[in-house]
Amino acid sequence: MSIHGIGVDQVDLKRIRKLLKKSEAKFLKRCFTEQEIKYAKRFSDSSKRLGARFAAKEAVMKSLGKGWREISWRDIEITGGGKPTINTFGRALVAVEENNISNIHISLSHENDMAIAFAISEKNN
Repeated sequence: MSIHGIGVDQVDLKRIRKLLKKSEAKFLKRCFTEQEIKYAKRFSDSSKRLGARFAAKEAVMKSLGKGWREISWRDIEITGGGKPTINTFGRALVAVEENNISNIHISLSHENDMAIAFAISEKNN
């Protein structure tokens, strides 16, 4: 195994809260899967979980060498609870398969008004 790529992203949770207040349905439908939404809504402040997942999606895209113009936000799903894992669909799955990615490691954190995520994509040699 070797590292294909790494990615990191940080999100200001005030921005996420503003988006949720302004157009929650549109933002959620554009960026998150049903499972991610269900998980985040279990908490009194869903913006922390959504912000961390938004950052994680961007970090995963970077680790794959792609951007949000190449991969849909909903093509990457971050599981909730315990150690988060990544599910890929659509163009994200194509990128994983084309690059022989065997595993994507993800770490999420949020505190106060910031969320951060770090991703490492591993490939088989």
